[in-house]
Amino acid sequence: MLAAAAPLQAQQAPDSFRWIDFHSVQAKDQSVVVWVTRSLSAEKWTAIREIGVEYDAALVVTTERSTPQSLPGADAFTVWYASLTSHVVAPLLKGSNLRLLDWMPLADGRPPELGALYDDCNECEATTFFTAIYYDRTHHMWNTSWMRGGQGALVWSANPPAGVALTQVYAVMAEPNGREVLGTWEHFDYGALKPSENYLYQYDVDPFSGLERTQLLSGRQAGSMKGRLCSAQNAVSDSGLGRGQDSTLCRQTVKPRFERKPVTTPPANNQGRSAPPGARR
Repeated sequence: MLAAAAPLQAQQAPDSFRWIDFHSVQAKDQSVVVWVTRSLSAEKWTAIREIGVEYDAALVVTTERSTPQSLPGADAFTVWYASLTSHVVAPLLKGSNLRLLDWMPLADGRPPELGALYDDCNECEATTFFTAIYYDRTHHMWNTSWMRGGQGALVWSANPPAGVALTQVYAVMAEPNGREVLGTWEHFDYGALKPSENYLYQYDVDPFSGLERTQLLSGRQAGSMKGRLCSAQNAVSDSGLGRGQDSTLCRQTVKPRFERKPVTTPPANNQGRSAPPGARR
């Protein structure tokens, strides 16, 4: 059984990780900036926004501006892995409106991973995806989780099918053992055409194999996930890790409790003639 969602606590980055200070006078930071810039010299980008380093691997975020007159908010981004022992670079993620969220404990015995939300386009009916960026200790490189067709886990679509009322809910929730999971719920209402459809997914890391997994839930697991998702607003809404908890669908799913009130009205047969025990009649 899935437990109720618990409030998420901010996680510390791994001790072996650090963000590079571009303005630092320290030689170790400046050498990383120079190395990464040279490694990406053949790639297409306008600016390097962030460089994070763990051991000999750099996590790099670049942006690309379509014209010199374009606003920064319209930039596209790319997240790269760059080796600090060779000039090998590899793109991990591309999109728009990148939001790096928090370090998430997704598996026992593994350092927390950096959660991220991003969109597939700017100034459009965007689709929002979620992924976790992590350092792969086996291959000594950065990687991303739950990727399919070049994108992460779908959590929100602003472009539902024509004639369909789409309600969406997602949240990152803490398990009793401290691990965190992502849950999503898509409810398709077709009106009088046919019965509604529900798709509930859980994205997590298999505790036995250590591999990321995507599960389509059904039966009791799906019912439990509905309740968890809809009651998670207080736990995650302020951190960007949840949305849709204020929908009508969620209000119908999480019903308020009604306490039974004491009865204060006299019974129907009360004629006002009652007398205390032993009283004269």
